[in-house]
Amino acid sequence: MTADRRRVRQAAARRALEIEELDALLVTHLPNVRYLTGFTGTSALLLLTRDRTFFISDFRYETQAAQEVGDSASVEIDRASVWDRLARVIAAAAVPIVGVEAQSLTLRDAERLAAMPRLRVQSTNGIVERLRVIKDPDEVDAIRRAAELAAGALAQVLPTVRAGETELAVAARLEAALRERGSEWHPFQTIVASGPRSALPHARTSTRTIERGDWLLLDFGAQVDGYCADLTRTVVVGARADARQRAVYETVRAAQQRALAGMRAEMSGRDADALARDLIAARGFGDAFGHSLGHGLGLEVHEAPRLAATATDPLPAHAVVTVEPGVYRPGWGGVRLEDDVYLSPDGPVCLSDNQTDLIELMRE
Repeated sequence: MTADRRRVRQAAARRALEIEELDALLVTHLPNVRYLTGFTGTSALLLLTRDRTFFISDFRYETQAAQEVGDSASVEIDRASVWDRLARVIAAAAVPIVGVEAQSLTLRDAERLAAMPRLRVQSTNGIVERLRVIKDPDEVDAIRRAAELAAGALAQVLPTVRAGETELAVAARLEAALRERGSEWHPFQTIVASGPRSALPHARTSTRTIERGDWLLLDFGAQVDGYCADLTRTVVVGARADARQRAVYETVRAAQQRALAGMRAEMSGRDADALARDLIAARGFGDAFGHSLGHGLGLEVHEAPRLAATATDPLPAHAVVTVEPGVYRPGWGGVRLEDDVYLSPDGPVCLSDNQTDLIELMRE
């Protein structure tokens, strides 16, 4: 049975309020609302004071909020205006200083807060996100199950891929397989990029027809209990890989394996990034690896911490991160391999299958 950690999480957020000398925190970023209350809807305000938690939403979520939020917060449903209800809650709680999530509060909503009498608004950054970095066992398990689901969907689809079909056709089958296997949604737009387009790290899946001998890069994810997996595999379609393709692929694969073997909790994100980057540079492809090695993973597909040349902070134990080196040559193509890793205190644990042997799809 999954443990209910909502009150523990709220207590940790309250300790952060004390440190930042705030009377309350207004949570508007929906992944943070879900983390603190369990609510999965698309409209909610959460006011966390020093001693109470108020959840505010509209009539569409009256039943859902009762079921999901339960007694983890005082549920306030307003049929007219959630912001008017928030103003009344703030006044009744006598909150003089409220922190807001600067990264998610819109200008319009900031104006609504500014119009509330005798209320001082203070910008905050990452109060709840810093808590979310440290994953509990249930969160890690959800990410593992999402990764297993994603790998199963890919294994189902890859044998059907052939030269002569479009990227969109492959993406459609992959996304259908993900949903059929139980993915709640796609954490991001699925990337299926072929031939020269595989050199675009964030390509949009297109109507391009896949040709014999093309790289086919697939970057996709799954979602289980709200938690995301993020995988990338690169294969050759309709032919054996040529010598250049093999050299680039083996460079990326060796870089990823070096990072997976050498990264540890408490090393800096920069040092983790260097494990892969130094090998790629030593093999003459340093200028072709332009993005960071990885990012945190959880309720969002991109969250803290970062594994990047500019990331000097230590990687916390119990974080989950991606490890995704790549080499990209405009006009020729690119290779990226990505797996999801739990930073256990005893060493890294790969939550995805790390099946990265070069695959050549020879189906006619």
